[in-house]
Amino acid sequence: MSAYHNPADSAQPYRDPTPLPADIPHVQELGTTSAPLKSAAFFVGAYCKDYNEDFMLCKSENRDPAHCLKEGRRVTRCATDLITKMRETCLQQFDEHWNCLEKNNQEYYHCRKPERTLNKCMFEKLGLTKVIPGTPAGKTPIHEVQKPIYTGVQK
Repeated sequence: MSAYHNPADSAQPYRDPTPLPADIPHVQELGTTSAPLKSAAFFVGAYCKDYNEDFMLCKSENRDPAHCLKEGRRVTRCATDLITKMRETCLQQFDEHWNCLEKNNQEYYHCRKPERTLNKCMFEKLGLTKVIPGTPAGKTPIHEVQKPIYTGVQK
């Protein structure tokens, strides 16, 4: 399930032995597994592009992990905001797509049908489109191909 489970509510809550310094702003973790993150990945890339670019520029300036904690927190907040919006507006389509990924070894080509409904919902309700970086100009992106060569059942 893509619902957030607070670790403090478990029988033995996790206590971080090395908490962050007080000057670093606190941010909740996303609380999702790999399938919901993979389902939302292209949308997170588009929605949080500015924050991601700031973080990557910061990382290229200095390799010290503590140097870019604030930028990393901004990226996490942005991704949390998008995942929350996805759950509020396109919950059924989002759940169908990430559950398909979960059941099919995280392979996109098995889940094109629920992916199309999620892409449509995301465009209609949030104005976000899925764009795969590096797709050749003038060529149909793989997620929009109507009769793909690679499917769940090979011909």
